Amino acid sequence: EPGMIADFVAIHSNLKPEESQEILETLDIKKRLEKITTFMNRELEILELGSKIQSQVKSEMDKSQREFLLREQLKAIQKELGEVDERTVEINEIRAKIEEAKLPPEATKEAERELDRLEKMPPQAAEYTTARTYLEWLTSLPWAVSTEDNLDVARAQKILDEDHYDLEKVKERILDYMAVRGLKGEDMKSPILCFVGPPGTGKTSIGKSIARAMGRNFIRLSLGGIRDEAEIRGHRRTYVGALPGRIIQSIHRAGSNNPVFMLDEIDKVGADFRGDPSAALLEALDPEQNFAFSDHYLEVPFDLSKVMFITTANLIDPIPPALQDRMEVLELPGYTEMEKLHIAKKFLIPRQLEDNGLSSSVITFSDAAILGITRYYTREAGLRNLEREIGTVCRKRARQIALGDKKKTGITPKKLEDYLGPHKFRHEVAERSDEIGVSTGLAWTPAGGDVLFVESTLMPGKGNLILTGQLGDVMQESARAAFSFARSRAASLGIKEDFYDKNDVHIHVPAGAIPKDGPSAGVTMAVSLVSALTKKPVSKDVAMTGEITLRGKVLPVGGIKEKVLAANRAGMKRIILPRDNEKDLKEVPEHVRKGLDFTFVERIEEVLKATLKQPAAGAK
Repeated sequence: EPGMIADFVAIHSNLKPEESQEILETLDIKKRLEKITTFMNRELEILELGSKIQSQVKSEMDKSQREFLLREQLKAIQKELGEVDERTVEINEIRAKIEEAKLPPEATKEAERELDRLEKMPPQAAEYTTARTYLEWLTSLPWAVSTEDNLDVARAQKILDEDHYDLEKVKERILDYMAVRGLKGEDMKSPILCFVGPPGTGKTSIGKSIARAMGRNFIRLSLGGIRDEAEIRGHRRTYVGALPGRIIQSIHRAGSNNPVFMLDEIDKVGADFRGDPSAALLEALDPEQNFAFSDHYLEVPFDLSKVMFITTANLIDPIPPALQDRMEVLELPGYTEMEKLHIAKKFLIPRQLEDNGLSSSVITFSDAAILGITRYYTREAGLRNLEREIGTVCRKRARQIALGDKKKTGITPKKLEDYLGPHKFRHEVAERSDEIGVSTGLAWTPAGGDVLFVESTLMPGKGNLILTGQLGDVMQESARAAFSFARSRAASLGIKEDFYDKNDVHIHVPAGAIPKDGPSAGVTMAVSLVSALTKKPVSKDVAMTGEITLRGKVLPVGGIKEKVLAANRAGMKRIILPRDNEKDLKEVPEHVRKGLDFTFVERIEEVLKATLKQPAAGAK
């Protein structure tokens, strides 16, 4: 009976309830058989697929078992022959490296633990390469490799003087360290120095000279633009492609655990959502902590106490206070014109002659020509642009020689325009005559000192104070303080007490395209303002600097050396400085001090007495 066969098959098949119900509801025998046939074909396909998968799995298992069996047999054969397989050779090499590296106890324990894991791990495993790379880093670091210091102070001084002119503070500090190190021995902590100064003053190159003088390896790491803390401390091994931080990588490249390590541009380090790299530097640059510097990748402490860290910066202010506190700051001020002359003759010109295939037999530079290049073609505290301009002269002379002009040429100030074109810079010079409302101030710039003029004038108005010349917030406040002082002391200064009722006061600092800021122009603004109000001219040969208070006190300011040099360059005869800045004149070269008359003041009344002249007859 076909119907009974269909029901029998449906009962004994693995059908869903709704499918069984569908067969029961189909009364037509032919259709019922067709439906049950469809369901049976589906079940048959499932069984065939399952059988195929089971067959493949069994085949793979058989293959793996076969490979395992063959490898075990190969090991047994190699053992009988006295040979070792590649993996065992690799494990043995790493074990030998661990013994040779003379790791500290904690690092040894970690290395052995990782090696045990590696030995039990199949080479095909994803972690195998990670563990092997970690062990390679751990064993290749110079844990116990040191270079022997040359502590001959006389030799070191000779090398430092050969490589750099001036920079006496830096040289003295290094020689002091070497002398103490010779007395105390190897257990002495290395100093953490920070060289602060304008670009081009030799901060990076002096680091190389220090390494050469001491017989140490030298490595340099530029921190400019680093914003990721992991760049300093490294990534944890859980990350794909993890590596140690730049400090450990640099130590690895140096090949010794006591190099001179220069961290360039530490004031350019930034922070963002990835962390603050300057905070990661705190441990490395702290002599009390860096004997156990922790890198996230290594996860074992590395001793950095033997490393001589030297950092460089153009400005000290952007460096976080906590980091500043860990470093010994040595300031490298800009060079004077005479210092630049000596450096150019001793270092820059010989180097440029060699670089351009020339010799002193075809071109020479007079002292006046070098000073001319310094004064009219560069405006910097360092030497980079001076060397570029000297290089330009040498290249043009090389072209003349290539065209057949081989006679000896002496570069004089008159010839500079032929080689370098018109003057690029014009230094401010002393005013030709005494003027009312115009005073000469001294300013500090990243390129050294400069003179600036402050102009004040009155105009009909309602007592407004107008300030122009791209003045910063601090400089604007200095101008307001000078204005308030003049109003509060109007009677004693000989000014009409109601001058601001009918007049506006305009204070302007020329070179309006250049932003200016700082408190040191307060005295200059006060003199200019009082001169305009009293109609008394200001002496043309007097330059001044200092901060002013509402009570009329003159407070000290910075950058005295650069400011005095700028005044001397501009032809000033007298300089007025705050009394508390008298000690700073020690930094000014003696030949500059001799040609100037210094007046030290504590109050603005003393400044006015020294700078204002009686009005000319008929002046209103």
